[in-house]
Amino acid sequence: MPYPKLTKKPGALETAAAIRRGELSPLEAVEAAIARIEKDDAHINAVVVPDFERAIATARGMDRTQARGNQPLYGVPMTIKESFDIAGLPTCWGHKAYAENIAARDARVVRLLKDAGVVFVGKTNVPPDLADWQSNNPVYGRTNNPHDHERSPGGSSGGSAAAVASGMVPCEFGTDIGGSVRVPAHFCGVWGHKSSWALISKHGHDHPAVGGEGAHDGALSIAGPLARNAADLRILMELTASLPIRARGKPISECRFLLLLDHPSCPTDEAVRGPIEDAVAALEAAGLAIDRSSDLLPDLAHQQANYMRMLNVAMARGGPAPGGKRASATDWFDMLDLQTRNENSWAELFETYDFVLAPPAPVLAVPHSDARVFDGPITINGSAQPGASALCWAGLATYPNLPSTVLPVGGTDDLPCGMQVISRRWADLDCIAAAEAIGRILHG
Repeated sequence: MPYPKLTKKPGALETAAAIRRGELSPLEAVEAAIARIEKDDAHINAVVVPDFERAIATARGMDRTQARGNQPLYGVPMTIKESFDIAGLPTCWGHKAYAENIAARDARVVRLLKDAGVVFVGKTNVPPDLADWQSNNPVYGRTNNPHDHERSPGGSSGGSAAAVASGMVPCEFGTDIGGSVRVPAHFCGVWGHKSSWALISKHGHDHPAVGGEGAHDGALSIAGPLARNAADLRILMELTASLPIRARGKPISECRFLLLLDHPSCPTDEAVRGPIEDAVAALEAAGLAIDRSSDLLPDLAHQQANYMRMLNVAMARGGPAPGGKRASATDWFDMLDLQTRNENSWAELFETYDFVLAPPAPVLAVPHSDARVFDGPITINGSAQPGASALCWAGLATYPNLPSTVLPVGGTDDLPCGMQVISRRWADLDCIAAAEAIGRILHG
């Protein structure tokens, strides 16, 4: 399958290395990113909360100093999802009612990245309540996919992926509960990582309705990076993880893979299946061992039903369902029990397999719509399917709290296609390393 044209702009570590060598100053790096945003964002609308003046002042100060010991991203310009707090900037989650909600302090992820030398130049677009595979809201309008402006860049970290894919910034940070990092990476042709649940603190990522006092990680939801290469994902994970993480270093040639292309809850469009099948054929030709079925798999239909129930309760913060019924504390503990049993089943599978390969979504970038993707039908292989059923591939890793790296593997009709690389909990760097090795086989 053809591989869509992607930006050739340097990544985060490459930019930092140029700054260390004296080939580029922090101010020059930041001003170049701002110039790209001012030029390209008129058509994409990804960076909806610019912070250019403070970024220039910060970078100018960096020009007069030197990087401290552990500042591997010194002078690197970056944006972050609007839902993360940056002191002095609005955090509204796409709601007009909170458009003037100004954050008093930085989110923990923001603070850690600033400590590592990052210069934030702004924040990127989201759907209201981070609850769609589009990034369109009444406050900031609609973000377009850099590959096709009539299509969505994904959501809810759609502005994040669009900013990276278009070359505005080298890297980003988003969140994911229903594919919100992985689907934008897939739709836009960049790399994204869904971290193991609770590995990265989401302190300072609170809905404005709770007044910035939520401070908990929330069931299922995670924070994770987006970038244009695996090395940048790796450094972003290492800088923000709350627990020590390391890769096993097992050669990919010694790993055993399980490929999943079919899910009982939703068909997979041929535009997604084709590029992944081509990629897998190339991996098998390179000698990788890839199975296509296993009796060790949990019941995926049962898992999806439990995931959707838990997802809906978590997103509503325990509020009543559309039918008016509110989940009780007993209901919630029953959900946690089911989730734990599912986690144990996946742990048993990963005693045999090193990685599971799967689509990030059953479709490529969807056309713009005034309704949420999940509230209407979605077209798969020419037939209408319930939009919510498309969440099945997101739930594959979300429900059991597993890490998953998405890498671009090809495309169909000039739209990019990604693939998930999933492994056991806490094996985040193993996922990134395997995805990196797969990328080398596929693209050199």
